Order: sequence, then structure tokens, then C-alpha cells
Amino acid sequence: MNNYFYTFKGGDLYRHNSNNNRNTFYEPWFEKIGNPTGAFTPSTIQSVFNASPLENKLFKTINLQGDDAWFLSLETDLQYSGFIQAPWFQKKEASYFAFIRNDSVGDFALRSVNGIGRSYQVNGNYIIDFPVSISIGNIISIGDYLYFALPDTYSTPILCGQITAITIDLVNQINQLTIDISIPNTTIIPIDDAFFLYVKNSVAESHGVLGHYCTFSMTNTSNTKVELFAVQSDVMKSFP
Repeated sequence: MNNYFYTFKGGDLYRHNSNNNRNTFYEPWFEKIGNPTGAFTPSTIQSVFNASPLENKLFKTINLQGDDAWFLSLETDLQYSGFIQAPWFQKKEASYFAFIRNDSVGDFALRSVNGIGRSYQVNGNYIIDFPVSISIGNIISIGDYLYFALPDTYSTPILCGQITAITIDLVNQINQLTIDISIPNTTIIPIDDAFFLYVKNSVAESHGVLGHYCTFSMTNTSNTKVELFAVQSDVMKSFP
């Protein structure tokens, strides 16, 4: 009406485009009297990457062609834990670029999961000693997540902490890991000779998300104009 767009909500009449705040709607009376405050709702977009649907792929990065970074969550038919926080994007040649992290805690079918072996002693619930005959290896890093499995079945890994120190001195019979047991969802190690494995920290090392396709959801919390032209992903074929 008269070049204005009107809608009804809760029995009240609202006029749109009456303030400068984008995504701000339906606060009682604000559009009637020009009050700039309102009920803010973030912008959201959902779509899917589905090229070569019969091939299993690793989705490694996200490139946004636009003028702002977005929050992203990603999932595939095999993994459900991909995410990117908006501050992680870097502006490169007028585009925003970031690599995909995944919350690999509890996902044991990934390349980022590696076994160590059985310990012989656990000190104070946070220092795990291994026989010097067991090689902890040089792939493990501070910040990785440590799991244990009990010898009845070895089929259910349990999170026991995040690695804070790696001490290897085989000459002096020292071969141990120190963990932080204060992180959420950890369990105290109940025996001295559990089997241990570790999962690489997904923020320090990006393994992307694995699957035949990847659905993604994007969220932008700006209340000003934001333009988005295209979303791209660096994808490589997975060779198991």
C-alpha cells in the first residue's frame, strides 16, 4: 500500500522497511512509531555440495564470495561434526577462506585416530606409563584427545583427557603421557593396563569432513546489509 509492505502478527499491523536494522521484525509497536529496536533474527542459508555423488570425498575448505564471513555447520552421510566459526575466515583476494574443522571426539572411524597400546601403570589418574617396548610414536601431539578401552572387549573407547605432555626417555625407562582430566565428559581410568588410543585435535589439524555429499547451514548475525554471491569447497576424492 502506497509503496510500503504491511503484514499482520498477533493482531497488530506492521509496516516493513521502517528502520535501518536488517533482520529486525515484529517487536510490538516498533514499526508503528519508528522505534529502532526490534526482534532480531539471524540470516540463515542451507544448501548442499553434491558433485560426483557416487565418489567418497573429503570436503576440506570453504570459500565465500561475498562481503562478510558466516558461521557454518556441515554434515555428510558419514560425519555430522563439521563447523567453521566466522572469526576463523581469512579475507583473500576479496573472498573469505577457512578450512573445515570437525569435532572428532567419539568418531573412531577416522584417519586421525591412532592406537598406542596397553599401559602398565596409571599415576594419579592423569599420568599414564607405557612399557618402553611400546612406541608412542611421533604423530601424537599435545592437544590430542586420549581414550582408553577395557580389556573385556576393547570395543568401547572412553575419553579420559586431553594430552598436555609427552615424556619419552627410554634410557631412563620413561615412556609416558600426561593428560588434562578436567575437560568435559572424561572418565577416570579404572585399571592400570587399559588399551589406549588418541584422536588428533581437529582445530590444530584439519581432516575436513568425509562423505559422498555435504550439506551445510550458514548463519550471519549482522544487522546491516550483507551480500553473498557463491559458496565453494575444496574437495578431494578419498582413497581408503
